[in-house]
Amino acid sequence: MSREIGQAPPDAAERRSKPPVIVYPNGTLPGADMAMLARAREALTLIDEIVVPPREGGSFRVPKGHFVRILSIEGPQVGDLNLWNADDLSERFFSGKTRALHATHLTTGDRLWSNLPHLRPMATITHDTLGWYGFDDDGAGVHDVIGTRCDPYTHRLLSGGDYHHCCHSNLSRALGAVVGQPAREVEHHVHDVLNVFMCTGFTRDTHQYFMKASPVRPGDYLELFAEIDLIGALSACPGGDCGATHSSDAAACHPLKVEIHAPEPGLLTGWQAPEPSGYARGHGQ
Repeated sequence: MSREIGQAPPDAAERRSKPPVIVYPNGTLPGADMAMLARAREALTLIDEIVVPPREGGSFRVPKGHFVRILSIEGPQVGDLNLWNADDLSERFFSGKTRALHATHLTTGDRLWSNLPHLRPMATITHDTLGWYGFDDDGAGVHDVIGTRCDPYTHRLLSGGDYHHCCHSNLSRALGAVVGQPAREVEHHVHDVLNVFMCTGFTRDTHQYFMKASPVRPGDYLELFAEIDLIGALSACPGGDCGATHSSDAAACHPLKVEIHAPEPGLLTGWQAPEPSGYARGHGQ
């Protein structure tokens, strides 16, 4: 789609030359005690696990103070992750604010923040076997919070057909299963995701969102520490490694595994679950 561009003013170069300003500078954000978490994760006991089939979703619960791992087990596969407060589904992962507070792509030490008015860390990333990837020559990175999730509404808009294994539908069914409601009754709780293992960026010329084949391989995993009691849902995306297509049955897809691990008692000495934001919600009135 072409965009009409107005004539550049005489001071266009000067306007473009202004320096960038980081909105939330490093050091201003409360961080996790990564040294304590590193000690705690050295002595973990597996207490539960699920396997999410290809092109399907799965749900799980993570008690606060426990660790959850998302693992590649058979072949390159990306997953769309949603998180909710286990006691209040209205508190959920806020990908936009997480992106603003951290970066477009997340790794060890970054935190997954909840929506307003709660705004607290729901989970902290404690280990990322793809942390080596960084950003490649195309400007792509792994584990993005810039994409939304493939969904049947956009699929219908673009193709005219219905597809029921988009990540939005998978997540809706997974959440419905854990709370005992039909997918259509809970889909409004499904939200923008952490695209686990997905390799994405923006093109330099047109600034369009792009995906490329994920570098994930069997044995890779992303590990998070649950800061509060969580319900999670994970979709094994119908795009497989997202190197060619998504929202279809054409891509080679693989299962993903979710493991819940408990730390040894006493290794989280001094840790407390974060409280919701203390803002009184007066909004000036």
